[in-house]
Amino acid sequence: MEQFEPDRLSGARRAAMRRSLTGGRGALTRRSLLRAGGAGALTLGGLSVLTACGIPPARRESTAAASDDRSEQEKEVVFSNWTEYMDTGEDEKSRPTLEEFTRRTGIGVTYTEDVNDNVEFFGKIRPQLAAGQETGRDLIVVTDWLAARMIRLGWAQKLDASRLPHAFAHLSPQFRSPDWDPGRAYSYPWTGISTVIAYNARATEGRRVDSVTQLLDDPTLKGRVGLLTEMRDTVGMTLLDQGKDPASFTTADFDEAVGRLQKGVDKKQIRRFTGNDYTADLDKGDLAACLAWAGDVIQLQAGNPDIKYAIPAAGYITSSDNLLVPAGARHKANAERLVDYYYELPVAARLAAYISYVCPVEGVAEELAKIDPALAGNTLIVPDKAMTATSHAFRSLSGEEETAYEEKFAGLIGA
Repeated sequence: MEQFEPDRLSGARRAAMRRSLTGGRGALTRRSLLRAGGAGALTLGGLSVLTACGIPPARRESTAAASDDRSEQEKEVVFSNWTEYMDTGEDEKSRPTLEEFTRRTGIGVTYTEDVNDNVEFFGKIRPQLAAGQETGRDLIVVTDWLAARMIRLGWAQKLDASRLPHAFAHLSPQFRSPDWDPGRAYSYPWTGISTVIAYNARATEGRRVDSVTQLLDDPTLKGRVGLLTEMRDTVGMTLLDQGKDPASFTTADFDEAVGRLQKGVDKKQIRRFTGNDYTADLDKGDLAACLAWAGDVIQLQAGNPDIKYAIPAAGYITSSDNLLVPAGARHKANAERLVDYYYELPVAARLAAYISYVCPVEGVAEELAKIDPALAGNTLIVPDKAMTATSHAFRSLSGEEETAYEEKFAGLIGA
């Protein structure tokens, strides 16, 4: 697969590259439950923030009726997102796509970067949702596993398809029907997140690293391998390497994958499990190879030509961050108009050029090429058919499975 050429960058892209790799959404996108909530977050007690304290065990319909929507009377929408997950102008303060939405529709957007990690954010809004109260937000972005939980609990509103013509027409087939929201009745992806293998060619002396088997067994990499503290990514990639399907694995398959990873820990093949902070070690060569998130790889390549990536022949894990309208939102119709706006091709291209993650909008490449041809040809942002064919989603977990699997993974990584 052709590598992205870091020296071919537009002015807008160079401005984006000035952002710190250790701050903002680039640093927080896939922060695991462990890093998000402390060492206890992966234990039975830590996971109780998601399963107890007033949260009903089964799904219920949203308490917000259509007549409660104030979109006609109040031309506004309150949008909560992660930091560095929205395009800015050259001044790093203006938000061009949001400002254009307001100019076009007359709907003002109160945009807040208050999603620091999934567990923490859910802790903020859970009390209101559990009490049937509005959260003060009309649109939020959360990772797929939390989106699934909110939908299951009845805390996300079903979207009105008539207000989403661009979203329906342009959503990439890869993201159209996750098992936790078939047909995208409640959610649309903001970005896709690809888990790949990254390596520092200087540290590997030019050797290509392109499989989990190499990460776990290659003696030349001993003590210089990094894996992720995000259970779904690390176990999912290991399942694929073992010939198992992350969309339909059994508990026995999960245990086998964890056991294989444990051997890598015991023989000190694995240097450490990390969140996004692997980027600095990979850049320096302290990590020769690791599991990595595609958006980070693109940003690292811009400053270091030794950073390479590989898509394993066994495939790779895809997840997503998703737009939801929470129960009780005051401006549902306005929020739906904003969702649809970001599926217009020129708007989607502007966003993708800034944040560097997988664009979930089909047909965006032509518009992206007008900004920077190199970005349009980068399959980490716009996957081609060959790459899409090897992508796999980690299946939804029941509450019991989530608790049990996270507890086992916490034992593996030393939480």
